[in-house]
Amino acid sequence: QALRLIGGAPRVKTHVDSMTAQRIVRLPGLMDVHVHLREPGGEHKEDFCSGTAAALAGGVTLVCAMPNTNPAVTDLDSLAVVQKAARAGARCDYALFAGASVENAASVRDLSGATAGLKMYLNETYSALRLDNMAHWMQHFESWPRDRVIAVHAERQTVAAVLMVAQLHKRSVHVCHVARKEEILLIRAAKESGLEVTCEVAPHHLFLCQDDLEVIGQGRGQVRPELSTREDMEALWENMDIIDCFATDHAPHAVQEKDGASPPPGFPGLETMLPLLLTAVGEGRLTIDDLVARLHDNPRRIFNLPKQEDTYVEVDLDQEWVIPEHMRFTKSRWTPFAGRRVKGVVRRVVLRGEVAYIDGQVLVPPGFGKDVRAAWPMAPLAASAAAATVITVAPMSPRRAVRMQLPPRVHRSSDPG
Repeated sequence: QALRLIGGAPRVKTHVDSMTAQRIVRLPGLMDVHVHLREPGGEHKEDFCSGTAAALAGGVTLVCAMPNTNPAVTDLDSLAVVQKAARAGARCDYALFAGASVENAASVRDLSGATAGLKMYLNETYSALRLDNMAHWMQHFESWPRDRVIAVHAERQTVAAVLMVAQLHKRSVHVCHVARKEEILLIRAAKESGLEVTCEVAPHHLFLCQDDLEVIGQGRGQVRPELSTREDMEALWENMDIIDCFATDHAPHAVQEKDGASPPPGFPGLETMLPLLLTAVGEGRLTIDDLVARLHDNPRRIFNLPKQEDTYVEVDLDQEWVIPEHMRFTKSRWTPFAGRRVKGVVRRVVLRGEVAYIDGQVLVPPGFGKDVRAAWPMAPLAASAAAATVITVAPMSPRRAVRMQLPPRVHRSSDPG
């Protein structure tokens, strides 16, 4: 009757959420320091537009894109190609990695101020960037500026080898996607001995193991590092205090490729990481503080990333849902987590004061994302401060205590942003 008297429903701003009774937690904008956005050269798998839309849907407001594109990012010309693609397509903020090659140890340092860091591929990889010879490792450790990050793809014994090289050069190193018990124990020993080493773990190595290949399938289950044993997976959880960052290693491929005769390795992960981790919070295996440390505080410190002003993520801790056969925004039309029940969902993402995502809608256009190295030039790192924070082994996280301290506030999703 009231609507009839006023001539119909009033006009409303459709991107404003309604008042609800749901428990909404505000987190800082999350930073994923390991993604493959496939552009240029693999746009049928992903590109900056689709990949950064997936990032926003997953609560990630800044991504660090890996250099194993086509062409690979190894010099100023190839960096310019990727920068152009990113400026046109990125919806969230980003930084680009430079890639170490056999030939570019003397010249790649020219990219250090414009990139997230130097990526070295020391084990099996599907790119032109693999470094088999330890002499080439040492050249890059000597040449790359000491206040800029070196991140390495290293597995098994190679972890020990690269830690030795880092120690010889008295500089820090970041180990990507740690997946095995022997690797995390090596890194624990290195930290306890005073080495400047940090590391990251991907959600698929925390939540999947070889046992899950029966469901996922051998082809689709190809990933590097490979899914390990249940003992390896449990060792990662037992050594959570050693893990500095969570990072998706988002590596999408077309379904036809994954189902083909020679399936390429890699999983999509940007849209599923946070729900999986929030589920672990609900189960008492992690705390909200654990997530903030490993997806915001530590990535910022290790990679010297800028503060994103007026940027935050709102998540509903209570909503339960089942991960579908494929997520909405990535071009990769499958996920290894299909059918898994999770508890926790991203409701709203605000990036630099703009509502970038709300309840299934990405609202910012391609090109809204900023290159954080271009927009906010890096300040020199204080070597002593960096060493102090990296060397120290963090105290064991009280995951079993279920400390639901909800920083910095719990509020309704209709609060102004």
